[in-house]
Amino acid sequence: MSTPDATDASRSATPPPVEDPLTGADLHVTVSFDRASIWRSGLILMGLGAALLLFLWLFSVLSHFLFLLLLAWLFATALEPGIRWLVHSGRSRGFATAVVGGSAILVALALTAVFGQLFFNQITEFIRGLPELTTTVIDWVNTQFGTALDPTTISAQLRLDPTEIASWAGPLSGGVLEAVGSLSSVLFDLVTVLVFGFYIAGDGPRLVHTLAAWMPPRGQEVFVTITEITIAKTGGYVVSKIVLAAASAVFHGIFFAAIGVPYWLPLALFAGITAQFVPIVGTYLGVILPVLATVFISPWQGVAIIAFAAVYQQIETYIFTPRVSEKTMDVNPAIALGAVFVGAAIWGPLGALIGIPLAAAGVAVLDTYSHRYDLVREVLQVGTSRTEPEATS
Repeated sequence: MSTPDATDASRSATPPPVEDPLTGADLHVTVSFDRASIWRSGLILMGLGAALLLFLWLFSVLSHFLFLLLLAWLFATALEPGIRWLVHSGRSRGFATAVVGGSAILVALALTAVFGQLFFNQITEFIRGLPELTTTVIDWVNTQFGTALDPTTISAQLRLDPTEIASWAGPLSGGVLEAVGSLSSVLFDLVTVLVFGFYIAGDGPRLVHTLAAWMPPRGQEVFVTITEITIAKTGGYVVSKIVLAAASAVFHGIFFAAIGVPYWLPLALFAGITAQFVPIVGTYLGVILPVLATVFISPWQGVAIIAFAAVYQQIETYIFTPRVSEKTMDVNPAIALGAVFVGAAIWGPLGALIGIPLAAAGVAVLDTYSHRYDLVREVLQVGTSRTEPEATS
C-alpha cells in the first residue's frame, strides 16, 4: 500500500472545478485585486471620514449661532404677515419691514419702561421668598398627611439655600439696567437675532431667489410652495399665539392685582405664556404657581385664581381663539406637546417656546404634499357602540 505524495495532497485540497451547465466545460474563476483601486477607495473613505469629523466640529462650534439664526427666522416669519399687508397697500418692502419691526421693538421697549422695574422687583422678591414658600408647603404636607419631611434637606436638594438665592437675585435687584449689564452675552445674542431677523424679513424675496437659483425648475416650484406655506401658516400661528398669550397675561394680571396677589406681574406673564405655548397642560401649569404663592397664606385667593382661570379658559376657547386664529392653522395637541418636549431637550426653556412653530411648519408642509383617503365604515365606528356583524348565508 503506497502513501500519497505532496502533489496528491495538494490536489485533494483543491476544490473541483465548476462545470458550465450549458457546455459542460470546466469554469475557472480568477479573483485579482487592483492595487490602484484599493488605494483610491481607501483615500475616498479617509476623505469622507475627515469631512464628517470637520462637519461635526464646525457644527459644535457654530451650534449657538445656528440657533440664533433659527430665532431670527422665526422673528422674520412673525413679521411677514404685517409686511405683506403693507406691501399690498403700495409700500416698499424696506419701508414695511422698518415699520412692522420697529413697531414691535417700540412696543417691547415701552412695556419694559413701564413694567420693567416692577417686574424685576417682584421677581427678585419672589426668588428671595422661595425658601419660606418651600417651608410653608412642606409644613402643610406634614400636617395634612402625617409625613416627616425635612424642609432644610429638601431646600438644600432644590438648591434654595440663602447663598444660592442671593446669586440669583443679585443681578435682578438693581432693575433693568443692572440686569442687562450683567447679562451682556444675552444682549449680544438679542442684537444678533434682531439684525439677522430684519435682514431676512427685508430681503426675503431676494433670498428666496438666490436659493432657488441652485435648484432645477421642479425643485424651485416645491421650494416656493414650502416657503409660502411656512410664511402664511407658521407666521400667522406665531402671531396668534403671541396675541393670545399677551391677552391672557393682561387679564390674569388685572385679576391678580385686583385681589392682591403678591408678585402679580411675573405670575401673570407666566400664566399667559404657558397657557399658549405649552399645549394640553399649559393652562393648569400656568395657575399652579400663582395658587401655590397664595393658597397657604390666603386660601380664598387660591380658590379665586382657580375659578378665574376656568372661566377665562372658556372665554378664550370660544371667543378669543376663533377670532384671532381664524386664518391660521391648528396643530394636533399631541404633536404640539411632543414639540415642546423635544425643543426643551435640545435648546432648553427657549426651545420649548419655538418647538411648536417649527412643528407647525412641518405639519403645514405634510398637509400640502400628503394624500389622505376617505375613511371606511369600520374605522368610523371605532369608539362607538359595538354592533354585531351581519350574518352571512
